[in-house]
Amino acid sequence: MTDEPVGRPAADGETRAMIAVRLFLKLDAETRIGHGKVALLEGVAETGSISAAGRACGMTYRRAWELIDHMNKAFGRPLVTGHTGGAGGGGASLTELGREVVARYRALQAATEEAAAPHLAALETLMVTADAQDGLDDGC
Repeated sequence: MTDEPVGRPAADGETRAMIAVRLFLKLDAETRIGHGKVALLEGVAETGSISAAGRACGMTYRRAWELIDHMNKAFGRPLVTGHTGGAGGGGASLTELGREVVARYRALQAATEEAAAPHLAALETLMVTADAQDGLDDGC
């Protein structure tokens, strides 16, 4: 299980999507952290840039900056810090807190996926493929 459903061969040889778990944490009434914000944080860690991390996540710099600013405020201290530019330009990096948030989210995601795996597999076996459903049409 990942953030995106993964295809697997069905009994008839066709590929169908697996059921997936998508984890998000509700920190307060206005703040949630999920796969998108964690991917953004990971992108900052990898690229050293809010702009590049935002582009990798399919968002504008402004949107990426707004999400990071919101997370920084929600935690009461920065997850990401900016560095002023010089000859080589500025940049950004994760703070120790930012690295801890990413690590804890990923650990919780792995534990959730492990706990959910047998239940998701059981639900998958209960699903009827689209071809089989066509034969079950009762005309209503």
